[in-house]
Amino acid sequence: MNILLTGANGYIGKRLLPVLAEEGHKIYCLVRNRARFIHGLSNADSIEIIEKDLLKETGGAEGLKIDVSYYLVHSMTSESGDFSQLEEKSARNFTKLLEGTGCSQIVYLGGITNEENLSKHLSSRKRVEDILKESGIPVTVLRASIIVGSGSASFEIIRDLVEKLPVMVTPKWLKTKCQPIAIRNVINYLSRVKGMREAYGRTFDIGGKEVLTFKDLLSQFAEVRGYRRIIIILPVLTPRLSSYWLYFVTAVSYKLAVNLVDSMKIETVCKLGGIEEIVNQDLISYKDAVRQAFEKIEQNLILSSWSDALSSSREDDVLNHIEVPKFGCLSDSRKIRIPEGRAERVTDNIWAIGGERGWYYGNFLWAVRGVLDKISGGVGLRRGRRSPTEVHEGDALDFWRVLLASKETKRLLLYAEMKLPGEAWLEFRITSEGGQQYLEQTATFRPRGLWGRAYWYTVMPFHYFVFAGMARNLVNY
Repeated sequence: MNILLTGANGYIGKRLLPVLAEEGHKIYCLVRNRARFIHGLSNADSIEIIEKDLLKETGGAEGLKIDVSYYLVHSMTSESGDFSQLEEKSARNFTKLLEGTGCSQIVYLGGITNEENLSKHLSSRKRVEDILKESGIPVTVLRASIIVGSGSASFEIIRDLVEKLPVMVTPKWLKTKCQPIAIRNVINYLSRVKGMREAYGRTFDIGGKEVLTFKDLLSQFAEVRGYRRIIIILPVLTPRLSSYWLYFVTAVSYKLAVNLVDSMKIETVCKLGGIEEIVNQDLISYKDAVRQAFEKIEQNLILSSWSDALSSSREDDVLNHIEVPKFGCLSDSRKIRIPEGRAERVTDNIWAIGGERGWYYGNFLWAVRGVLDKISGGVGLRRGRRSPTEVHEGDALDFWRVLLASKETKRLLLYAEMKLPGEAWLEFRITSEGGQQYLEQTATFRPRGLWGRAYWYTVMPFHYFVFAGMARNLVNY
């Protein structure tokens, strides 16, 4: 079977791809940037990359024969523009791309939209569903509630709340009901409905065993982790205050927090049944899904994370910064000799920077900087990193974005996504000179106006100690 997989760099797509590949299908992975596409699968011959941006006029997939296509694209994390308009444009371009391919089925993963008054996010998901159906190609729609798995947005948000707050004073939407589903069950549904004629043109709600409130999600998560948590629900927290509460405690941006709070007021309980008649599987309970997620985390087997996803506009912006500017910039450069035989260890240290490992020097100061970034509307440090030992282009790493990660050339380049009066890069290289190897660490800042320069010189005393200590400890750790 020839399969077109959109969103192959996304949270769901990265997990669905190995399942489809193992079944022996020919898979065309549609991605915006092939440099970010790293699958690590042994049967790479069955995978072909198509580099297209669905937010631009892409035309058709000339010459391709497609049996089934997966639409796993969304734009809710976009920092620019109206995400609902972006999603509509992307869906329309997707249907144009399929013209002439002979595609006989579209499989779409959306959200449960059974209520009359929907949030902007859920309304957009429903609109995408309608656009796909207008293509004339039979669409199989799987509508999910909360997806629980290592690295999923809902899982990481709940984890942040439970692990950081012994006492939670919460908004009233914690009483809203949902039907969480384990990521394994979602992937199983997605993989098994393909090519099933009894699923053509049908819409199914998919959920787990239990109907729970958001308060139940927090309480049961705490039970699994062995925490005792007190949850107090107040009726007076407005949507704006609720959004700020979610933003400051978790790793989400404020814009995403607003959209999440808006959706969390809507019940997402399964009403459109029938999926169990054509796909029979054992549904995983919420607690077991949490346990399985932590097993993956403890084994460093997180395949994908929601925070690594980039909207098209954001990806274009990041890629524009892959060349570090030389003129009009301020910088802090360190060059330290690496003792003989330690170059590989230093490379491993560089690749493990951030997250639980920290920044090798002044972690308290980095934490303070993260708090200040959150207060000013930035991403803060809470995004962490997907894996404690691996980084790839496009990954989120605390409040940085990985632009380049090449162990072959021993170079890691990060771009700052924190709130700054300018633009910042942090680069690590291992170089050779006269038979001796060195760690070269460079922080580059391109200030925006006088305030940008004032900022740099104000924090320079902290940079002197932090950057020097970081370079020294990277070599000696």
